[in-house]
Amino acid sequence: MNSMHVQDVISPIIGGANMHPFVLASLTNSVSLIALVIIFALIKLALVPKVKRMLSRFSRAKIAFLAPQLSKLSGRVALLICSMLFVMVNKYLFVAPLWVMAQLQVLAQVILIIAFGFLVSSLMNIAHAIYQQQKFAKDVPIKGIVQLAKLMVFIVTTVLVVSTVVDKSPTYILSGFGAIAAVTLLVFKDTILGLVASIQIAANKLVATGDWIQVDTFGADGEVIDLGLNTVRVRNWDNTVTTIPTYALISDSFKNWRAMQESAGRRIKRTIPIDMNSVSLLSEQQLIVLKDKFVELNALKLPEMCSNLTAFRMYAELLLKQRPEINTECICMVRELSPTHNGLPIELYCFSKDKSWVNYEHIQANILDQMLLLIKEFELRPYQTFDTRSVMA
Repeated sequence: MNSMHVQDVISPIIGGANMHPFVLASLTNSVSLIALVIIFALIKLALVPKVKRMLSRFSRAKIAFLAPQLSKLSGRVALLICSMLFVMVNKYLFVAPLWVMAQLQVLAQVILIIAFGFLVSSLMNIAHAIYQQQKFAKDVPIKGIVQLAKLMVFIVTTVLVVSTVVDKSPTYILSGFGAIAAVTLLVFKDTILGLVASIQIAANKLVATGDWIQVDTFGADGEVIDLGLNTVRVRNWDNTVTTIPTYALISDSFKNWRAMQESAGRRIKRTIPIDMNSVSLLSEQQLIVLKDKFVELNALKLPEMCSNLTAFRMYAELLLKQRPEINTECICMVRELSPTHNGLPIELYCFSKDKSWVNYEHIQANILDQMLLLIKEFELRPYQTFDTRSVMA
């Protein structure tokens, strides 16, 4: 365009010599504005397909999830280019008094700074979205770090905008931050604590999205669905959502069930209290009857002086080890605990191969049902207390 004004170009075409100066200026400004809008639209519409084609060379399967971010990126790139164009050549595009042009110049610079800040934010979002697709992203979440980086970008953007509006150097604006440092620390206390917590969580791999955690202080017991800079969102098993401050995972204790999910099995630990008055020594005839009924007892090395409780305990342990749902590579035993006023506790201790909640509960219930039925065959009685008040009623 060199040094020629847009008005000089369109004036001969529309017969500007015979027009009122205000009408000519309005037409010139309209044409320039429409030209900028067209440039904005062309850049936005042309940029996304080219970026998609470039990314598709690396992986066609991973482009769909970037579509929303790429759309935002194209709009912000177009806005950045148009604002840069306006800042550089606005005096050749528009017709207005000098003070209006000066204000438009400041406005364009502000839009340019804001557009650049949002552009950097979009690039961070795209980088984070690509990172989230990696296999190790679940173990090392960086959402909190990305949020902090975006916060710093917007702080710098705000400082530059303010310095542009008041026509002062950014160092002049920053010099005033020292006076309000205490207020800033107070306002961003949770953000600072969340930053420290996010770094520790990421470095030590304490929590990842998808982990089952239990935080009794906040009543949270469920799956982590979002791990942010300030908050961690947990979907509880009753489908409610609990929001926990990120720093609370560092300052307070919590239980992470990830190790159980990654282990060889999920523990089953149930006790059956036995009435000690039902424990008796087995006679030879009783032992023969039991061995005829339960053939597996013949393979066990029962002691010479064998009680019905000992026979039941050894047989129950053998049954547990024979169940296909139980992982025999883990500890599997039936043991006696210390006697209490509620009888003698017999504990079933083993690990199920299936760790999903519903299947685990079914396996646990089936084992307990089998043992309760088996107790009667060994002439043992489970200890059970009765509420005499309900009986009297």
